[in-house]
Amino acid sequence: MTRIVFMGTPDYAASILHSLIEAEDIEVVAVYTQPDKPVGRKGVLTPPAVKGLAQEAGIRVIQPNRLRDKEIIEELLKIQCDMIIVAAYGQILPKEILEYAPCVNLHASILPYYRGASPIQQSLLHNDHQSGVTAMWMDEGLDTGAMIKTATVEIEPDEMISTLYEKLTEVAVNLTLDVIRTWDRHSAVPQNGAEASHCKKILKSDGLVTFEDAREIYNRYRAFTPWPGIYLESGLKIKAMRLEEERSIGDIGMITSVDKESALIQCKKGSLRIMRVQAPSKQETSIVDYLNGKRIGCGYSLV
Repeated sequence: MTRIVFMGTPDYAASILHSLIEAEDIEVVAVYTQPDKPVGRKGVLTPPAVKGLAQEAGIRVIQPNRLRDKEIIEELLKIQCDMIIVAAYGQILPKEILEYAPCVNLHASILPYYRGASPIQQSLLHNDHQSGVTAMWMDEGLDTGAMIKTATVEIEPDEMISTLYEKLTEVAVNLTLDVIRTWDRHSAVPQNGAEASHCKKILKSDGLVTFEDAREIYNRYRAFTPWPGIYLESGLKIKAMRLEEERSIGDIGMITSVDKESALIQCKKGSLRIMRVQAPSKQETSIVDYLNGKRIGCGYSLV
């Protein structure tokens, strides 16, 4: 029986944790996750996805504000385990923990590309055709450890983050079990730091777009739906759209045609077909109803 300490926070991590709980040859002895956080306009205190799952299984849950605090480290070092599995936990592991037990991180990119906080979004922002999950032995760097194994998935041309997330989660679940059962440090391959790229945490401000490049806006739509979403400086949120073409040149934001379900918007480069929008403090609606309400149509600017 392999004794595991698990560290993770969102749904991606919860799926991995579920597979570990279900495995007959694995015992999850403790779960570390981020503290409960206020969510929504009312600020309802909400636990991380893995917390409820662990509690249902009768597993001890620890939610430190800082994993680096001395008392937190001392508490963890008292837990007997064979391995620590980390998946989108959100905190850096201190040296004392890294040295206590083999630590494996399941990072949602093909390392060394997209080290950091938003690898799934980055693969869509860069219009990649492939993504994956890399299992690595952790060191003191940010996603810099030696790679144990990488599993890849194909990205469809119109893939949204929700479906890519599901693909990568399934891959991560299988990869985690594989690593626990069959791999060791001697099989790992060092990363090539010269090829590394890094990505930051996504902010709400990243959703602001102008009608410059249709492909770039469409990639943001794929990566940022539902959060933070994409929106214009006016506050108008674009809720449903598709890339029409990438080569035309024209006036930024010009409405060039309107049919029963959509409006074609010209960008400086390329054009977008928009189906649904949401104005500030209003309900989501069709672009056609929005334009009718504004009494604008072809020849007007949406900017």
